[in-house]
Amino acid sequence: MAWMTYISHWFEQDDWYEGLQRVNMSQVRQVGLLAAGCQPWNRDVCAASGDRFAYCATLAIYVYQLDHHYNEFKLHAIMSEHKKTITALSWCPHNPDLFASGSADNLVIIWNVAEQKVIAKLDNAKGTPASLSWCWNAGDALAFASHRGPLFIWTISGPDSGVTVHKDAHSFLSDICMFRWHTQKKGKVAFGHIDGSLSIFQPGNKSQKHVLRPDSLEGTDEEDPVSALEWDPLSTDYLLVANLHHGIRLVDSESLCCITTFSFPSAAASVQCLAWVPSAPGMFITGDSQVGVLRIWNVSRTTPVDNFKLKKTGFHCLHVLNSPPRKKFSNQSPTKNHYTSSTSEAVPPPTLTQNQAFSLPPGHAVCCFLDGGVGLYDMGAKKWDFLRDLGHVETIFDCKFKPDNPNLLATASFDGTIKVWDINTLTAVYTSPGNEGVIYSLSWAPGDLNCIAGATSRNGAFIWDIKKGKMVQRFNEHGKNGIFCIAWSHKDSKRIATCSGDGYCIIRTIDGKILHKYRHPAAVFGCDWSQNNKDMIATGCEDKNVRVYYVATSSDQPLKVFSGHTEKVFHVRWSPLREGTLCSGSDDGSVRIWDYTQDACINILSGHTAPVRGLMWNTEIPYLLISGSWDYTIKVWDTREGICLDTVCDHGADVYGLTCHPRRPFTMASCSRDSTVRLWSLTPLITPLQINILADRSWEEIIGNTDSAIEPGAPPLLCGKVSRDIRQEIEKLSGNLRVKKLRWFSECLSPPGGSDNLWNLVAVIKGQDDSLLPQNYCKGIMHLKHLIKFRTSEAQELTTVKMSKFGGGIGVPTKEERLKEAAQIHLRLGQVQRYCELMVELGEWDKALSVAPSVSVKYWKKLMQRRADQLIQEDKDDVIPYCIAIGDVKKLVHFFMSRGQLKEALLVAQAACEGNMQTFHVSTPKGPSFSDDIYKEDFNELLQEACRELAEWYFQDGRAVLAACCHLAVDNIELAMAYLIRGNELELAVCVGTVLGEPAAPATHCALELLARKCMMTPACFPSVGYRDLAADLLLMTPDSELQLVKLCAFCPGCTEEISDLHQKCKLPTVEECMQLAETAHADGKIFETIKYYLLSQEPEKALPIGIDFIKEHISSSDWTLDTIYPVLDLLSYIRTEKLVLHTCTEARNELLILCGYVGALLAIRRQYHSIVPALYEYTSQLLKRRKVSVPLKIEHLSEELDAWRACTQIVNPSSEDSPYTPPSDSQRLVYAALLKRLKEEPLRGIVGPDYVTGSNLPSHSDIHISCLTGLKIQGPVFFLEDGKSTISLNDALMWAKVNPFSPLGTGIRLNPF
Repeated sequence: MAWMTYISHWFEQDDWYEGLQRVNMSQVRQVGLLAAGCQPWNRDVCAASGDRFAYCATLAIYVYQLDHHYNEFKLHAIMSEHKKTITALSWCPHNPDLFASGSADNLVIIWNVAEQKVIAKLDNAKGTPASLSWCWNAGDALAFASHRGPLFIWTISGPDSGVTVHKDAHSFLSDICMFRWHTQKKGKVAFGHIDGSLSIFQPGNKSQKHVLRPDSLEGTDEEDPVSALEWDPLSTDYLLVANLHHGIRLVDSESLCCITTFSFPSAAASVQCLAWVPSAPGMFITGDSQVGVLRIWNVSRTTPVDNFKLKKTGFHCLHVLNSPPRKKFSNQSPTKNHYTSSTSEAVPPPTLTQNQAFSLPPGHAVCCFLDGGVGLYDMGAKKWDFLRDLGHVETIFDCKFKPDNPNLLATASFDGTIKVWDINTLTAVYTSPGNEGVIYSLSWAPGDLNCIAGATSRNGAFIWDIKKGKMVQRFNEHGKNGIFCIAWSHKDSKRIATCSGDGYCIIRTIDGKILHKYRHPAAVFGCDWSQNNKDMIATGCEDKNVRVYYVATSSDQPLKVFSGHTEKVFHVRWSPLREGTLCSGSDDGSVRIWDYTQDACINILSGHTAPVRGLMWNTEIPYLLISGSWDYTIKVWDTREGICLDTVCDHGADVYGLTCHPRRPFTMASCSRDSTVRLWSLTPLITPLQINILADRSWEEIIGNTDSAIEPGAPPLLCGKVSRDIRQEIEKLSGNLRVKKLRWFSECLSPPGGSDNLWNLVAVIKGQDDSLLPQNYCKGIMHLKHLIKFRTSEAQELTTVKMSKFGGGIGVPTKEERLKEAAQIHLRLGQVQRYCELMVELGEWDKALSVAPSVSVKYWKKLMQRRADQLIQEDKDDVIPYCIAIGDVKKLVHFFMSRGQLKEALLVAQAACEGNMQTFHVSTPKGPSFSDDIYKEDFNELLQEACRELAEWYFQDGRAVLAACCHLAVDNIELAMAYLIRGNELELAVCVGTVLGEPAAPATHCALELLARKCMMTPACFPSVGYRDLAADLLLMTPDSELQLVKLCAFCPGCTEEISDLHQKCKLPTVEECMQLAETAHADGKIFETIKYYLLSQEPEKALPIGIDFIKEHISSSDWTLDTIYPVLDLLSYIRTEKLVLHTCTEARNELLILCGYVGALLAIRRQYHSIVPALYEYTSQLLKRRKVSVPLKIEHLSEELDAWRACTQIVNPSSEDSPYTPPSDSQRLVYAALLKRLKEEPLRGIVGPDYVTGSNLPSHSDIHISCLTGLKIQGPVFFLEDGKSTISLNDALMWAKVNPFSPLGTGIRLNPF
């Protein structure tokens, strides 16, 4: 197995404990990603292959992949090796896992998407690869050309590897726009040029250079660039060409003549891009350059077959995917009998669209627009399957939260726009008019004024009113000089400061009256208003100095000048909590902390290796500062000691802006030159504080004042306005304060993405009055008792909107005429059923259905069912009314679920449960007594199924909180809690479980135990005694906690006094008494008691041989079960680490690790942790192979068990879509059956299934780690093992620790990923 090569050397070393690094996990977790849009600069910047598509932002390539289970595309990877603008992208036609990209720094890269890595690089590509394409005639050759040529061929591997020049394709007279290889004719290639001409080369034929210019251009110097060029897939010679102004032509590359010129409905339309539709011979689509109109054409007609206006902005590029394999809704239709009697069923034709002659096949077009929007349009269904709208396409220089709304984030970009995003849905809600040049900085107006001030590179500054959607004020005092920073005073909403390259910091009123012009000796890059003194402002200058000005005086001289930086100072930030303290970031790579009152630099934070740009103080923890740099990293600092607490390496380029909202102080947004915005949770930095809140500790241990909080070594305390407000509100209340306290702190500390929604549902379940629900409740996941009510009122609002209808088809064949005549005769003869069947054959279902009840209701219902089945086969939305009319709710719910429309499925199931669906009991299976209750029960089951599917969809998307909301919406508290635990949202699970009370108790206790494990082993950034006490407090909140407290006392190291105190707190006998109790129990033959008390005594190692012998003895017998040995093994594993790693315990330790590995594998099978089962078996086998032990386990037996598990579970869990299925052999079935017999059921039902934490679905950008369990790149959060180098995914670490407490490196160190 791949991972063994990484870590096999650990297994060689028996005793390894010296210099042990703390097991560490990143303190800052990524919880959201706003992907960049598609760049508008180059042509070939989107591509597709099979079930993937990709597009280029300026510096990174975004790859989306179809999730077959939910039938939707998800962001799979971000490739970011390029450091300059990406110029082109081409997918390999022979290998769907490979694509190539080129960039402006003459670099060409070949990527493997499946493994997410670079497999080849060409560094000096002899000119910018302006366009590139795989050679169709060679498996591993790639062609690329700069603007003037020549065409280079790079053979990537083999004896002829290297770069050669195409023998004919060079010395062009006009720049190349693009080139295309012919897919069938070997070596044939066409080029499109800026002057509108084509060049065509074919081995053995005369080269044709600069031919076939549009007629109107012949003999002129005018340019009309070729905007698109594609070979006809059905011909060897035909080529479809679009010129930007001249339109589209089909030309013959042999006779060099134009076959067809296509004409547009309006002269203003111009083509930006085109693509053939592979699944429909002769069909192609085009995208307009001015407006986002998608036109559908057939080569047999010179005008479009159809036009769809998809967006206001023009197209940039197009690519057609063959339809992804849909999960077809299975429907057994009886075989049709083809003789016709008066009552036999007619075979209907397929439903036709409005343009019958050119019915559009199912196909998906990847559409990229000039505003950066990217979408996947389903042409058959005429709807977006996916639309990623309004992404920034260039560097994002600044980001800020709206002062009165922590869910709205504004971003300012090089692309000349400011956009406002809803961070819960990660969608753009407002965008500024644009064309402002580069926008360097933005600042919200204070409070709810709904205005943003922006600073530009050459157009001065402006105020944009987001509700009115227009610029309401402009400031031009800096002339054409760039304004690098703008700051709206939050203490005095009439003042705005700007600083510029002209050396001035200008303070003005919002109506433009200048109050001060502070002159500096060089460019001014940053300014910031003090949050404690409304008249104080600081600036950062190119002359390496920080200045502080006092606005209330008329003097234009600074009050203070701070010197010390050795390069220019960029941003400055005042501390919101420490009056007179400010920080500055500089190009010298350092951050300096200044104390205005002491007139001095009080700390220098060194660690960045490039200029510092982003700076942000935390609004609750006074010593916490965060910086972002051109070295692509974000660093978190404890400014008391100048220590870097964490470094985040996930942006793919320079980090510019950092911000958080005071109401959600531990959620941070960052923006970068990589064109993304990322959301981060900082709560892991304040774990002890969160646990103090859960353990109901006193206010003094939660909220403090700034002076005590900044004492070196003091535990984190909240000192900001939000925490003080929560305390004041709670102290005003009477009644159950704990519930309010847990909810308010949870909302303040949790990242966005569902915690508000979760608490609203908890309130509904606890019986809160509906009138107290917030306004935005109906936008999230509602409790099902509200779902129908809210949706009905929404429908009433919509009824005023007129719906358009499509007409019939074109042209009617004579057979139809004859059938219609026959039908009319049957009708006049009273043969209604025959008339109906003929109408069905004609496809006129509505006429048939309207008279069918006159035959019988049973016949009408049957006809309705046939129509519904046909529409389901065709995957048409029109099926919905038919299913509802005949009350076939089940079919409809499954139809929606098969298409991944889970919210629709839920709505229908709930409506059925509320009795809104008419069910026709035409032929009741059990006679007339078949009651409505049975149907109700049936619907309830459907509802639960729809809920489970929706919850699983959210969960797989890394949104455990919303998954829990789905279960709470149907009052399934047990599963809601289980999803929170599986998402490792332990603090939230305890808060919610405590409020929900008894129904949630088992899961709450499980979460408390896991949190206590987290406290037991948390690194020593906080006094470990304090953590121990916290762990004990958490365990004392659970009933029957004695055994858990024993484990805590057994594991926690410390001096004699500390251990005695802990024993006392946990109400356990003293260490000396435990020794006596152990010896007594040993004499009485009570194994469990013996082990328990030995572990608590001063010689815990005495427990090891007793426990291990007991387990070995059991495993040797044939009828042992997991439940007989696991409690003993689990208890033994809590032996203190320093005792376990002693030389004297070597053999016992090795045996313990092997037994824990094997039992861990069995537990992983029981809990369905499929991803780690093979690794646990492999780990156990390696230990058996390399360590001297006598354990009744054989390597052959282990591999036999693993093979049997694999063979028997592939039925329910096929690893890939198309892997051939081989049924398990009889012997494998027997082995697996014996295995299951040993395992028994998991006691806590809901926690079965893999763990999946927030952010698991987010691809890493530049911070790439390989898992030592799988050998593959880790997606989502990473967990470092104790050597500080080896990594596994956080999900795998959580599952591993839950079934085997010891590290995969075989060192005897416990894992603590919680």
